[in-house]
Amino acid sequence: MAEKYVVSLESIIKDFQLEVLNMPEDKNIMIESSDISRPGLPLSGYFGYFDSTRIQILGKTEYGYLEDFPIEVQLQRLDSFFEQKPAAVVVTSSLEISTQMIDIAKKYDVPLLRTEWRTSEFTANIISSLKVSLAPRITRHGVLVDIYGEGMLIIGESGVGKSETAIELVKRGHRLVADDAVDIKKVSSKTLVGSAPELIRHYVELRGIGVIDVCRIFGMGAVKDTKKIDMIINLEPWEDGKMYDRLGADTEYTDIMGIKIPTTTIPVNPGRNLAIILEIAAMNNHQKKMGFNTAEDLNNRLMNMIPQ
Repeated sequence: MAEKYVVSLESIIKDFQLEVLNMPEDKNIMIESSDISRPGLPLSGYFGYFDSTRIQILGKTEYGYLEDFPIEVQLQRLDSFFEQKPAAVVVTSSLEISTQMIDIAKKYDVPLLRTEWRTSEFTANIISSLKVSLAPRITRHGVLVDIYGEGMLIIGESGVGKSETAIELVKRGHRLVADDAVDIKKVSSKTLVGSAPELIRHYVELRGIGVIDVCRIFGMGAVKDTKKIDMIINLEPWEDGKMYDRLGADTEYTDIMGIKIPTTTIPVNPGRNLAIILEIAAMNNHQKKMGFNTAEDLNNRLMNMIPQ
């Protein structure tokens, strides 16, 4: 069974600067669903499929609907809604919140919050934030760097030169995200985002020297906290006699949590400047995403030279 992740409501309140109108005595409230709801049907009295783990958002539409009823009916609808004990209720657009609504929230120990953000803006941002915080994740051994905007995950056996290559790339103006251990989150059906564990963030281990703080030595511009993974580079020791791809016509992929990431295997031997090679790999990958494939262009030229 897949592990489930949670995020504290307190951290959401802090991140979005939400005004707290009611907060239960037990402030250690955890949000476990990345989905949110606008409770139109629940306010009409229908609670089928109501998910109490979701954050509920009340905006101008919900307010406008309730205002069509006498105050007694409004309070009865709100009472039935809060009785379901949603994870939290957020009122958007700085709408006025009556003392009666606050009393109902207190009655059922439901967090009641308010924001000045418009409903659509808040909804889009809170979903994006929750998707990242609650995303399924794994940890992989490797190095993650940002090269020309491309997130490159460098993998390979210990001692092949991953960390040394990362330092050389940092010296050339690129940014380190993680060394040795990379936490990878699946934030959507197409996107993986990598980061470093908090304990070793911005640190790199160089054999013979020890652990160094990249941020302190090279400055804040040399590091980055998170980065989308666009490609994978597999470094392996050079083997004489092994056939390596010389044209790059065939694209290999590595499956990580159901997402296929383009993967290139690069043989390592003395004298090869890996930093420059990886820079070219990053630019080439970006070029392919833009629709330009040099290997295909070369193959087409060769085919056109063959007499028909």
